Amino acid sequence: MLELIKKLTYLLFMLFLISVISFLAIHSAPNSFFGAGELNPNMTPEAIQKLKAVYGLDKSLFMQYIDWVVNMLSFNFGVSFVSGQDVSAEILKRLPVTLIMNFIALIFVFVLSLYLGVKSALAYEKRVDYIIRQISLISFSMPSFYLALLFIIFLSLQLHLFPIAGLHSLEEKTGIFNYFDMAWHLVLPISVMIFGGLGSMIIYIRSLTLEIMKSDYYYFALSRNLSKKVLLRYYILPNLLPPIVTLLGLSLPGLIGGSVILESIFGIEGMGQLFYMSALSRDYPVIMGTLMITAFLTLFGNMVADLLLLKLNPYIKRK
Repeated sequence: MLELIKKLTYLLFMLFLISVISFLAIHSAPNSFFGAGELNPNMTPEAIQKLKAVYGLDKSLFMQYIDWVVNMLSFNFGVSFVSGQDVSAEILKRLPVTLIMNFIALIFVFVLSLYLGVKSALAYEKRVDYIIRQISLISFSMPSFYLALLFIIFLSLQLHLFPIAGLHSLEEKTGIFNYFDMAWHLVLPISVMIFGGLGSMIIYIRSLTLEIMKSDYYYFALSRNLSKKVLLRYYILPNLLPPIVTLLGLSLPGLIGGSVILESIFGIEGMGQLFYMSALSRDYPVIMGTLMITAFLTLFGNMVADLLLLKLNPYIKRK
């Protein structure tokens, strides 16, 4: 219980620091949402000043931040400058798609990288090891946006196996067929996320497995003529899981950050696309709202990973 309270305190402190840095960085960036209006001859300075007063941008940065924090405590991120809609409602509408994509990708990355990394280590310097290492190096060096374009060109435009973009087909689906249609549209972006996350994980797990196989307790187990299944289940996997869980927690920012690019390429109406469009239009409330939700999800994921690590390895020193 005490450990959980410490983790929650750390999470709140980090959210506060992220909010301060993000708020200052966004408002110090060149140009603003009203930049286009200032170039419009039909927009008078008085009209622009009235718009700034409506959105509270005529106050000092300190007062703007205080007002924003007070509203955020009630999950009120303000009103979008572009759409005029409530920011919280827009985020909640787009959040499930992004969460589903990242959760599925994380599960597949964990399972596939664990299988391939261990298999590569057990087949050290053999043909299988060489093939898996080449796959991991390609995954590690391949930019996600380039891989997404390749998938679209070959699997969508040439072979017509998957939709190019969007979440729904032009023909309206109802009931369970609507969910199947959405899943079919998400195959390509999730595949890109999975393949992009495999490279570093496979290399890391392979090196960890090789270190375990060089340890004294593993040699002692070998001397007892135990089967490969017993060695894998009781000597390799239990020592692999703690560092893998730690690495998965650290990989969350990369997965969520990658959603910005992939959702824009595949035309998926998720938080990544919302953040990208808001950044282009300098929509401050939406940018801050998506940043804080993303930061919370990342920190919460890391906190869950740390708590799982304590369960998997109770001998870790609790600070």
